[in-house]
Amino acid sequence: MKTTAFEKRIKRRIIGREHNFFAACSPGLKKICKSEMLASGFPEDKLKVIEGGIEFQSKPEICMLLNLHLRSPLKILMRISQFKADSFRKLEKKIAAIDWNLYLPLNSNLKFNVTSKKSRLYHSDAIAQRCEKIILNQLNLGSLTPSAKNKSNQTIYIRVEHDDFTISLDSTGGHLFKRGIKQKVHKAPLRENLAFAMLFWTQFSKDDILIDPMCGSGTFSLEAAMMKTDLPPGFFRSFAFKNWPGFSVKTYAYLKRQAKGKLLTFLEKQIFASDIDATALTALEQNISNHDFNHIIDISKKDFFSINPSIISPGKKGVVMLNPPYGKRLGEKTDTQSFYREIGKKLRQDFKGWRVGIILPSRACKSYLELKLELKTIYHGGLDIFAGIGMV
Repeated sequence: MKTTAFEKRIKRRIIGREHNFFAACSPGLKKICKSEMLASGFPEDKLKVIEGGIEFQSKPEICMLLNLHLRSPLKILMRISQFKADSFRKLEKKIAAIDWNLYLPLNSNLKFNVTSKKSRLYHSDAIAQRCEKIILNQLNLGSLTPSAKNKSNQTIYIRVEHDDFTISLDSTGGHLFKRGIKQKVHKAPLRENLAFAMLFWTQFSKDDILIDPMCGSGTFSLEAAMMKTDLPPGFFRSFAFKNWPGFSVKTYAYLKRQAKGKLLTFLEKQIFASDIDATALTALEQNISNHDFNHIIDISKKDFFSINPSIISPGKKGVVMLNPPYGKRLGEKTDTQSFYREIGKKLRQDFKGWRVGIILPSRACKSYLELKLELKTIYHGGLDIFAGIGMV
């Protein structure tokens, strides 16, 4: 089939060139993201740690690969343009100069994420409205709205500081911590990227056993299962870039085949998830059965304080991850200090030599545990909470 002039432009200006990208990270996870990228073979001289994440240069194919494989960032944005504008007339001229047909599908349903600081153009809604009109006219949509059935949701990020504009396109879609595995969730689920960060900090590896004794809907267990089997975190989900004009179905299918060919299997259970909440366990059972994790994850209804790790994993020590209830989940009648003292006592008595990661609602809880832990601040659900990491 003959290549069209438009396809040639896409290949020359989009597929064949390196572009600037930005991996947006939650507070405290930038170093982990950098480590992930370097471990994947990404050249260090083409990435830079900046405020909010990692800036890097690559071709779009690598952007697809990183979306598929990175566990710690929130999103990957493709930089489209950078310019200065101190009036709406200048802004409209700059936006109109971008060839949006090369970046966006014709059936785009546009969303805008605009932030403006110390700029003459400070009204985010006015910025978005002017940009949207110009972009839709370029895409020949004008005032038409794509049908709900066929629309492609695409988000354009506009950052303005001191009249300097940065225009980016969201390659990811829904946040990267949405792995597409947990169809059923329980109360206050931990975000997957934070679970990965805690496993990373404990140096969890393919050789480790994991005990997840307050598992809830199983975020730690599912994340550990993906890590042990080398299953890419984005394998079961979709991405915004799949609707871009430069997207290659063939290339992406090849990347997924490569990943699938490297999956590891285990003959024995490696991850032991338990909880006292039967509803949470039912949700976890459904999640693992949907994705064939039954061979690696063992689920049981147990109280943490009744667990004997030497029976679960005779002669072998690994990692224990805890997400104890706190706040409303803990209940008004529970003495927080006594509860965490009992957790610490249980760990010291039965988990000696195990590496531990535990979520703490306050710094004070560390002292109640009476363990030597390094505290790391993590941001979850609008709260600053803490990850206690160490060796029992």
